[in-house]
Amino acid sequence: MIRVPPVARSPVSFMTYLARACLSGMLACLVAQIACGAAPAKELAVTIDDLDINSDDTPRLDLDQRDQAILSALRREHIKAALFVCGMRVDNDAGRRHVAAWNQEGHIIANHTYSHFDYPEVGYQAFSQDALRGEQIVSGYSGFQKLLRFPYLKEGATVEQRDQMRQFMTAHGYRNGYVTIDASEWAIDERMRKRLAGHPDADLSAYRDFYLEHMLSRADYYDTLARQVLHRPIRHTVLIHANLLAALYLPDLLTAFKSHGWKLIDAQQAYQDPVFSKTPDTAPAGESLVWALAKASGKFDAVLRYPAEDSVYEDKRMDALGL
Repeated sequence: MIRVPPVARSPVSFMTYLARACLSGMLACLVAQIACGAAPAKELAVTIDDLDINSDDTPRLDLDQRDQAILSALRREHIKAALFVCGMRVDNDAGRRHVAAWNQEGHIIANHTYSHFDYPEVGYQAFSQDALRGEQIVSGYSGFQKLLRFPYLKEGATVEQRDQMRQFMTAHGYRNGYVTIDASEWAIDERMRKRLAGHPDADLSAYRDFYLEHMLSRADYYDTLARQVLHRPIRHTVLIHANLLAALYLPDLLTAFKSHGWKLIDAQQAYQDPVFSKTPDTAPAGESLVWALAKASGKFDAVLRYPAEDSVYEDKRMDALGL
């Protein structure tokens, strides 16, 4: 199970803000279409955390089948993802074989630490050493790049913690493997697997539908916010996990993105956007890069929730759907 730190709710209605943001986004698009004859492009790359996250076989698909299903979905769209590898999940023969398969297909292999520690809880010394331990697992692959993604997207509880790891990354040649489009798809996966554990033949179509709805909603939200903060479109990186949900429905998700005006691009291309060189001045540090830049601007405090994403925001809707 993925553990997420406690949630503090925003005093301002998120749905009210989302409606306003969507309206603002639509107006901006209309202005651009009038001025230029076409709306600014929406581009995103797939980034995947925690290969072999469920090391045991899950209902419907075993470990090898899940891995191959996700690779097949990316291959079908002719896109290369960035795979952020948590070392402890692949530190065995099967795990090394899976990482090698991703490497062979040309995907970026990146560091997600070894033990998936929550940095604010364990502190700098333990976390930085664990990042180096994670590097030992992935550095031998030809597709390895020095991108580091913080577990839970938590980059430090204080300015001191944040800056210690930023200095560490600079000293060791790392860039932050930022997410711009964050989501809580892992929570949908948890509920789906729980349903399958008791009902192996359950109809999963409602989980699929909510997965697509949730991911499209979060993508549009962060794209709108990015344009408001930066006054331009950016190349996004969307976070998903290598779980059963992705294995079953990543093809549907990628198709849905395209149907809603998104262009799928390689992760290498996305990370060339200048936005990924930014270091937002926030504490606690982390979350989506777009969220952090909005927070650092001081202009969106009334409407930014913390944490930016969490299952608690989706529970009511999933309960209503019987998921």
